[in-house]
Amino acid sequence: MATETILVVDDEANIRELARMYLEKDGYRVQIAVNGQQALDMIRQQPPDLVLLDLMLPVLDGWEVCRRVRAASNLPILMLTARDDDIDKIVGLEMGADDYLTKPFNPREMVARVRAILRRVSAAASPLSDLRRLGDLTVSPASRDVYLGEQRLDLRAKEFDLLLTLMEHENRVLSREQLLDLVWGYEFYGQTRTVDVHIAHLRDKLSGGRVKIETVWGKGYKLLADA
Repeated sequence: MATETILVVDDEANIRELARMYLEKDGYRVQIAVNGQQALDMIRQQPPDLVLLDLMLPVLDGWEVCRRVRAASNLPILMLTARDDDIDKIVGLEMGADDYLTKPFNPREMVARVRAILRRVSAAASPLSDLRRLGDLTVSPASRDVYLGEQRLDLRAKEFDLLLTLMEHENRVLSREQLLDLVWGYEFYGQTRTVDVHIAHLRDKLSGGRVKIETVWGKGYKLLADA
């Protein structure tokens, strides 16, 4: 049974209560905030295990809340929005959100995504996780640190998850759809542009090192080290 605390941030009472009902039914403790500033205050006082964050909020919107949270921590964030634009999804994920859910949503899918995010966080924090090395790249799943030679790389949450997934499938080609499923934890219904954006950012951060992300045209991507 889950014991983690979820902070639900939404100005719509029906959404808050729907999320609370299904999360509590699954065993989570639920806290409520009705605007962005209240959410930030609660996070600073006692950080939850995950934030379910609406974008369209009074006082401070969800974009700003996400930006401020990410500047200080890797607290998991599942964004909610009434808009279904691809650009919103990409921008939300690029700002550091761990996942993205469009209203109206299936509450069971919401719980499944919360569970998937927390499971990934727990697995990464396991003391049994060993260092992963490829070429001059070293990755620690436990601390989520990445070093290219002696230089520590500053990766966002999904960039780290994507890099670790590629390392775990070294020299194997993974399609965009496989990467969406493995990294985001669910079928992302064709939003493969999200993978391309994250791949481009990872390539920039890996430039100058011996490890490369190779595009296999018509197939996907693979990670390999130069000889």
